[in-house]
Amino acid sequence: MARLIGVEIPDQKKVGISLRYIYGIGPTTALQVCEKAHVDPNVRCKDLNDDQLSHLTSVLQGYKIEGDLRREVQSNIKRKMSVNCYQGIRHKKGLPVRGQRTSTNARTRKGPRKTVGVQRAKETKTAKV
Repeated sequence: MARLIGVEIPDQKKVGISLRYIYGIGPTTALQVCEKAHVDPNVRCKDLNDDQLSHLTSVLQGYKIEGDLRREVQSNIKRKMSVNCYQGIRHKKGLPVRGQRTSTNARTRKGPRKTVGVQRAKETKTAKV
């Protein structure tokens, strides 16, 4: 497996697809990286030579990816939580942040259902005199 920026990308897949294994690189950005590095996105990663890998690495240096991007996203979430804006409050409560309905769905954020059962009062036996 080839390593780019500390991430192992699969050898059997095309370059345009395997670049997506890097956090922060999607379909469009992967094609842009291939174009800037002058690498055909339809070539398999196992067929790349060292020169092409170094070109890809140098192009990827210009993007905010992996650890830096993860850190930035987490700091944005913490900032919103500390400011107590609407999105920050939703993050604190573990509810959907972007306006999704919560009455029926949102199981991913809310977790498994907590069944609320009916509590019946215990019947007390009173002695009749």
